[in-house]
Amino acid sequence: MIIDTHCHLNDKRYIDDIDEVITRAKEHGVIAAIIPGADPAELPRAAMLCEKYENLFFAVGVHPYDIASFDEALLRQYASHPKCVAVGECGLDYFRLPEDDAAKEKEKMAQKEIFIAQIKLAIELDKPLIVHIREASADSKAILLEHDVAKVGGVLHCFNASETLLALAEHNFYFGIGGVLTFKNARKLVEILPKIPQNRLLIETDGPYLTPHPHRGERNEPYYTTLVAAKMAEILNIPQTKLEKLVFSNTNKLFKDLIKDI
Repeated sequence: MIIDTHCHLNDKRYIDDIDEVITRAKEHGVIAAIIPGADPAELPRAAMLCEKYENLFFAVGVHPYDIASFDEALLRQYASHPKCVAVGECGLDYFRLPEDDAAKEKEKMAQKEIFIAQIKLAIELDKPLIVHIREASADSKAILLEHDVAKVGGVLHCFNASETLLALAEHNFYFGIGGVLTFKNARKLVEILPKIPQNRLLIETDGPYLTPHPHRGERNEPYYTTLVAAKMAEILNIPQTKLEKLVFSNTNKLFKDLIKDI
C-alpha cells in the first residue's frame, strides 16, 4: 500500500480523466493521495475532489511563488474542512530571485514572512507542514528550528538532496522522495537517500510534474509512485514490499492515521 503524499490533482491537466487517474492508482496499490495547497484559488477544487473521493485529502498553503495571493482568513476557512490534513506547501524558493541586490533581498524577506505565517498557522491548528525548499536550505532550516516545528512535524517535499537539511529528521521531519530519484542525473539524491533514517521516508509524485523514468515527458500521476518505491528499494537494498510497508507506516504517523477509515 502506498500513499502519494504530494500530488496536485486539482491541476487542470487532470480535469478530463480524474476518475481514470484515481482508478489506476488503486489498481496499482496507491490507496490515497494528498493534494498540497499552492495557490489559494485552487482550494475549492481540491476540497471538491476530496469530498468526492474518500481516498483523497488536501492541505492549505501558499507556494513561495504565489505569496502575493496569501490570504490567512481563506486558509483558515479551508483548514477547518474535515479532509484538510496539513499546512503547505509553504517554504522558500530562491531559484528565480531578481538579479538586482535590493530587489533580491526584498523578495527573500517577503518569502520568509509568508513562510513564518504558515508555520505559526500549522502550530496553532496542530497540523503538519508540507515544506518546499529550493536553493534556500540554510535559511529554511534556520526558520524551521527557530519556530520549534517539532510540535507538529512535517515533510520536506521533493527533497532536494541537501545534507544541510538532514538534521531536521531529529525534529519530527520526514523526507518526500519522488520521481527525481529515477533520473540519470540524480546522483546527489542517490547518495543521500541511505543517510536518511528509514523511519523518516515518504513517497510522492509532485504530479503532474517530475515524472519518473521511463515516463519522463508524460504527465505524472499517483500510480507512478510504484516506480519511485522500486528505485528506493533497489538503492536501500531492501525488498520493495518491506519498503512500502515502512513508508505507509511513516505516512500514517505524520498525518495522524490518514487512512484508518479507508
